[in-house]
Amino acid sequence: MAVPPAMRQRGFANSHLREIQNFGTNPGALRMFTHLPPKQSGELPLVVVLHGCTQTAAGYDQGAGWSTLANRYGFALLFPEQQRANNPNGCFNWFQTGDIERGHGEALSIRQMIAKMVADHPIDARRVFVTGLSAGGAMTSVMLATYPDVFAGGAIIAGLPYGAAVNVQQAFASMAQSPPRSARAWGDLVRNASPHKGSWPRISVWHGSADSTVAPSNAREILKQWADLHGISIEPSFTENVDQFPRQVWRGVEGDEVIESYTIPNMAHGTPLEVGEDCDQCGAAGAFLLDVGISSSYRIAKFWGIADHQIVTTQAEGNLVPIPAVLNVVGMEDSQRERVSAFEPASTPDPSHFDIGTVITNALKAAGLMKSP
Repeated sequence: MAVPPAMRQRGFANSHLREIQNFGTNPGALRMFTHLPPKQSGELPLVVVLHGCTQTAAGYDQGAGWSTLANRYGFALLFPEQQRANNPNGCFNWFQTGDIERGHGEALSIRQMIAKMVADHPIDARRVFVTGLSAGGAMTSVMLATYPDVFAGGAIIAGLPYGAAVNVQQAFASMAQSPPRSARAWGDLVRNASPHKGSWPRISVWHGSADSTVAPSNAREILKQWADLHGISIEPSFTENVDQFPRQVWRGVEGDEVIESYTIPNMAHGTPLEVGEDCDQCGAAGAFLLDVGISSSYRIAKFWGIADHQIVTTQAEGNLVPIPAVLNVVGMEDSQRERVSAFEPASTPDPSHFDIGTVITNALKAAGLMKSP
């Protein structure tokens, strides 16, 4: 996933995520981090969170506010993390055939992590969800396609539809302009990715209208893909305003909301945030974490039905009380705390020293689309 080289996210100090090892054969060579809410009651929903390029599990957790929501509403978190040995820019390999097939590579590693969580903790296997940003959003599409039997819902933020690319050339082309396919063709790519014959996960799609890293046309193709899987029209059932932003909704054949879509006007590449301490606010602004006035993390959790009530208790009393979110942002640069609305363009190379072969190779590596030898 191509990202401006000037925008790098440093790791966060004092992360409360716990690393888990020995969770399976791990063919994708990923790392596994988890977080459980301090107060647990019954079986917990599980949210799998996939970071974007240049990010870490801890950094994206702090920025997007998922642990705050997990503590507030009582669900478990799983954070797969990419290793630079697999991808020099820390991107999930959403475009590599060996990593995007059921039973193989990174997709299988993430599936093994979920199985480990279900085996070790009181997780409700009927309420497992997955979300991700950018390369993590594209990998979210991979997980929903290859293991639809595992997930009750998913949320794709600034990502791409499943099957948009199977090599680096297609990845670049799809990021610039998603290849237009019929809804049926997109749906068939998912249907052919697993033996699944049951119902399909609920899907939330988020994209900025000014995203120059992953073209907004990808959101439209994602919606076509999942509308076809749910057997419904590509035209939304209704549109409403949420926090002054347009929300499109698709109802399924039984009348329930199965797809929602937010296109955030004038927003660049990143996860939409509303930073604050109210119940519908969380996170911290930074690189690719954009404080635009709506919390995608909270709205996604609400769409999935896991942010309906607060279960956090005080230590002194066992009463159910709302606790405001307080994020530890130690290690975040001052500039990262400010609202981020745009990225600086890459510098233009000197034409007198232009070597097309070197330029292409360097671009592929910088974008995280070529593994180092």
